[in-house]
Amino acid sequence: MVAAHPPLVIDNGTLVFPDRLVPGGTVVCHDGRIVGLGRRPALPVAACRIDARGGYITPGFVDLHVHGGGGADFMDATPAAVRRVLDTHARHGTTTLFPTTTTGSPERIAAMLGACRQVRDAWAPVHGARIAGVHVYGPYFAADKVGCHPVAGRRDPVAAEYRDWFRDDLVRIATCAAELPGAKAFFRAAARRGCLVTCGHSNATWSEMAAAFRAGVRHVDHFWCAMSSVASLRARCGTPMQAGMEQFVLATPAMSTEVIADGAHLSPELLAFALLMLGPGRLCLVTDASRALDMPPGRYRFGHVDEGSWFESDGSVGRAGGALASSTVGMDHCVRAMHAATRADLSTVVRLASLTPAERAGIATDTGSLEVGKRADIVILSRRLAVRRTIIGGVVRAT
Repeated sequence: MVAAHPPLVIDNGTLVFPDRLVPGGTVVCHDGRIVGLGRRPALPVAACRIDARGGYITPGFVDLHVHGGGGADFMDATPAAVRRVLDTHARHGTTTLFPTTTTGSPERIAAMLGACRQVRDAWAPVHGARIAGVHVYGPYFAADKVGCHPVAGRRDPVAAEYRDWFRDDLVRIATCAAELPGAKAFFRAAARRGCLVTCGHSNATWSEMAAAFRAGVRHVDHFWCAMSSVASLRARCGTPMQAGMEQFVLATPAMSTEVIADGAHLSPELLAFALLMLGPGRLCLVTDASRALDMPPGRYRFGHVDEGSWFESDGSVGRAGGALASSTVGMDHCVRAMHAATRADLSTVVRLASLTPAERAGIATDTGSLEVGKRADIVILSRRLAVRRTIIGGVVRAT
């Protein structure tokens, strides 16, 4: 329950809608919701005012795929660690996120779910970004696509395990490699629970993706990262060469995907190509951030603080054995990098970080855009797209 606060007026900024920019705009918030919007909305008599100082007023960012930040990982599985990650990402403009598992033992994943459930149920805006649900990402990865995740925690789908995950509404995004034994049963179970069903860390062929699609898959994790390619499928399947996840996603209008626009994972050309081919309704920005976000360069664990795999952060990205190991940036950085790479309208780029992920995750009726009746989750950006203020549920977070 959001505590009562005086009405909040945010003015002297450019409103960023999914399809346009409106200079000289004002947003009025009350009781945690947007109640007025536009160039001349009705203003309450007594209200707190924030001057956007000619910057941009955008919806809060929504992150579908995020592991940690501020020195903590969701797999640490303590309420304190969860709240630290939520607070860290709020500073970067994220107001809603989906804590994302790594590979790990059944006990480790159960503990992570328990900690996230505890924080979600006791959440208040002071804690940081809101938990909209958990993204069960590891452990169901292909053996040859584990990436920087702890290898010992990888396994094929176990029905008794994932049925327990789906016993309530906590898990809202569910990932599995499409080629694994039992993958289709997992996809069907997740789809029945209303999850966004995804394929990731996979070396799947087109035909395996088609079967996964029929079972409920509608999204692919971090495009071009830890996913099948014509070359990887030739190594697995021989000749004739086969199409894989990239081709299936590009050719299937109901499929969406995501990119890590941190400047290290994908070149500007690939980011621009993804937007050109998929459009703003099928492409999301994600951070895939690790615990190294907002931390100095050094050696960190990916996953649980005592059992996760080691990676090195140079302050810009994580690396493990020469391979990329998650990002170390917030969503504000991704917005700036995507805007620079594509030269798309800011309204389009912000949509990739807000409305599109909200739509794919099924929460767009409540968040993801500036709209009367939606939650007052708002970010004020400077003209250089740096976060000046993050407002969550109408509450202004301390800077």
